[in-house]
Amino acid sequence: MTEIYLTGILLAFGAFGLGMLSPGPNILAVIGTSMSTDRKAGMALALGIGSGSLLWGMMTLFGLTSLIALYASLMTGIKIAGSLYLLWLGIKSFRSALSAVPITVRGVTGQRSAFGYFRRGLLIQMTNPKAALTWIAVMSLAMGANTPFWVGAAVVTGTTAISMFGHLGYALAFSTTPMVAAYGKARRWIDGGLGCFFCFASYKLITSRT
Repeated sequence: MTEIYLTGILLAFGAFGLGMLSPGPNILAVIGTSMSTDRKAGMALALGIGSGSLLWGMMTLFGLTSLIALYASLMTGIKIAGSLYLLWLGIKSFRSALSAVPITVRGVTGQRSAFGYFRRGLLIQMTNPKAALTWIAVMSLAMGANTPFWVGAAVVTGTTAISMFGHLGYALAFSTTPMVAAYGKARRWIDGGLGCFFCFASYKLITSRT
């Protein structure tokens, strides 16, 4: 029985994990803070962002399961919305791959303690207007109208771990200018690959039967 849901879970992990290869505002804040302040500050900020990912995942999971329980027909609309968002991410990645503009990083300033950076990271993640759409799209890849609750719980657990370790990895590895420069050289190829994956995930979601 577990194998039936494994494909969706792995696809959700893949979409979430590969999305972290294309730095958005959260990741750029971690990189910038590690470079402008120190690794400790960047890691505290990363842990705050990862904790925010856990909260968003839990809210999305309980929200979706409640809606599906009351209105099973809403799953079709949720799938369409998630598929369109993944397609938009794919188009955005392709546009970034075609652009020669280098990435710019900005650190979080004004914090004096590790807890201050953690709190700022949590606030950044929880006030991110795109987070809800991201989580709906990711969760929809694994869940359907009759999917058991443990599948969504597995997605939340796995993606939280990916977020935690991924952001911490950026704080550790990208705390030096040469690492940022090395990523900049490979960025367009990475974005092109991400565009292909997001378009594939969008197709899989819209054509899934569950």
